[in-house]
Amino acid sequence: MTKTRDLPLDGIRVVDFTQVMLGPCATQVLADFGADVVKIERPGSGELSRNVFGGKTEKDLNNPVFYSLNRNKRSVTLDTRNEEDKNLVYELVKKSDVVVNNFRPGVMERMGFGYETLKEINPRIIYASGSGFGQTGPYVHKGGQDVLAQAMTGVMERRADRSIPRSIYPTALCDYTAGMHLVQGILAALLNRHKTGEGQEVSVSLYDSMLAMQMQEASFWTSEQTDLNWAALPLTGVFDTTDGAVVLVGAFKVNPLQDISTALELGEDLSIHYPDLETQIKNKAYLQDRFRKAFASNTTAYWIGRLEDQDLLCAPVKSLEEALEDPQTIHNQMVTTHSHPLHGDVKVISSPVHFSKTPFQVYRPAPTLGQHNDEIRSEIGGQK
Repeated sequence: MTKTRDLPLDGIRVVDFTQVMLGPCATQVLADFGADVVKIERPGSGELSRNVFGGKTEKDLNNPVFYSLNRNKRSVTLDTRNEEDKNLVYELVKKSDVVVNNFRPGVMERMGFGYETLKEINPRIIYASGSGFGQTGPYVHKGGQDVLAQAMTGVMERRADRSIPRSIYPTALCDYTAGMHLVQGILAALLNRHKTGEGQEVSVSLYDSMLAMQMQEASFWTSEQTDLNWAALPLTGVFDTTDGAVVLVGAFKVNPLQDISTALELGEDLSIHYPDLETQIKNKAYLQDRFRKAFASNTTAYWIGRLEDQDLLCAPVKSLEEALEDPQTIHNQMVTTHSHPLHGDVKVISSPVHFSKTPFQVYRPAPTLGQHNDEIRSEIGGQK
């Protein structure tokens, strides 16, 4: 596979020390935009997501978790404890624009690749770091992980109803959010360097990203000392039907309860008795019970049709499998197929960023471990 057109970040080289998800999802975006992302990996084992299932075969080291996060990159294996390989990293940094890592703070310094060291080699370098809690502070040495960030920033505590048990959000929400913030920082730093000629450090953390995601709720709390909980609104909820479930958002209308009463065939206009948000909140349990009984009497398709006739915000609750096969997913080209040297044709999620002139493409499958050793060593003047 080769690039069929110029891409926005063509000519930018990224030295990628990242692993698992926060870092790799960020550097994959840069690679999708055309950057030459050179992935530095441990000889023999590679980065941690190659070993997520514990196997040691070549297919195991190139599992779906790994190849979902590392397309359009090149892989070189270097033992950074070895002086010769460490010097190859320095030579690569001289010819690069960005260095990215998501180790715990202090690890890159101990390896000899801290910002103060690398900026002496290349003053224009953008040095980007992702961590659990930040580069300094009381939690700087605490291991960072998605679920921990959910717990420590209030995300896990937030539920639609206090009777619902606390639980772990089943998708890596914090990793992905912090990864996208890291991309923003890198792109802004590159733009600043274009204007000033100077590189700089960029850092994000899982912790900060989850606080930022709650910007509305946080401002409401600091201003009013009141909990703002969109999922707890009295006319909003998830309701079982005879063959599935429907989510209803009873908001953004002059009188949503009147329209809900009509759509759900309740036989009366509940808004007459509960005309405003205050009375609806006080009587949420009763209203939700009426909704629940109505939804349970017919199919998802039936109720979606009724609700949409009243221009109410609603949707069927789908599985991931159903979402991947949805006509909107297909229309948006959000699943792409490309050839992988070990797995044949594989389907992966496409880029959610759509360009009119430089559209997304997979021009390189996720690399096998050390696949590009010879060409990268040759480019930076090392031995093959």
